[in-house]
Amino acid sequence: MDRLLSMAVFVSAVEEGSLVSAARRFGLSPSMAGKHVSAIEGQLKVRLLQRSTRKLTLTDVGRSYYTRCKRLLEEYEDANREAQDAQQSVRGMLRVAAPTTFGALHLGRVVSNYLAEYPDVSIETTLSDRYVDLLADGIDIAIRIGRLQDSDLVARRLASCRMMFCAAPSFLARHGEPKTVEQLRQAPRLAFSQAVSAGDWSVTDANGQTHHIDGAIRLAANNMQMLLAAALTGAGVVYGPSFVFEQSIASGALRVLLADHKTTDLAIHAIYPSKRHVSLKVRRFIEHLSMSFGDTQPWDLMHRSTTA
Repeated sequence: MDRLLSMAVFVSAVEEGSLVSAARRFGLSPSMAGKHVSAIEGQLKVRLLQRSTRKLTLTDVGRSYYTRCKRLLEEYEDANREAQDAQQSVRGMLRVAAPTTFGALHLGRVVSNYLAEYPDVSIETTLSDRYVDLLADGIDIAIRIGRLQDSDLVARRLASCRMMFCAAPSFLARHGEPKTVEQLRQAPRLAFSQAVSAGDWSVTDANGQTHHIDGAIRLAANNMQMLLAAALTGAGVVYGPSFVFEQSIASGALRVLLADHKTTDLAIHAIYPSKRHVSLKVRRFIEHLSMSFGDTQPWDLMHRSTTA
């Protein structure tokens, strides 16, 4: 029997929970799928799966073997893709979705560099702070910040950012700088009205106690750039991700409040529909995103340089 196919059937049976489902995936009969798994067990002289009429259960050896087989099959697929990529060109329309402010502030440079390297690609971007249905809207890749919804989509972590409280020096001159959570609660808030991923305003003190900031909202908006503009004029305290405030903090136009407290960290992911059938243009764009952000996010570097 084809050893590679047998391994693929075994991995599929574990992930699907049945030999019948694995057989259907590879166009085999259930009995033939069972023979593929039995052939591996016979060669290894160990039991990988405990079979019953209701379910399959991995043995301890089977669990370790599954992990290694899955990794080997993924490397095999990657090798095939790389060989195919060598004969392909990057071309066509690439549709990208991203949160409004992140896209406006940080995606333009990535897109520009990508287009310069791949002149046969055109890009259409959709900037929105609402979740976009990639399949329904024909999106090839989306940037998501914060909590991810459970789905069959593939997620690739790109970077992280930190939520922070900021205010302009003019505001602090009039109202004083909040030094405690209670003082921060008394300040007028400039709140993002679509904070589905960041959640409520919260901060953790040195004792590990988490506090929720629930003071009066002076201004609510569904656009972080509008809130940033209001904060810069001294309208109140704004709470948002570090990538929004980086330049204003570096220039001294905004100051970070309660910097010795811990705030929420948010992951930034690239989301795409399928790892198995991802197109070359999408893979190359993900590579550009990873190189542009990666472990050295410009917004956090700038913030550290102003607080060091």
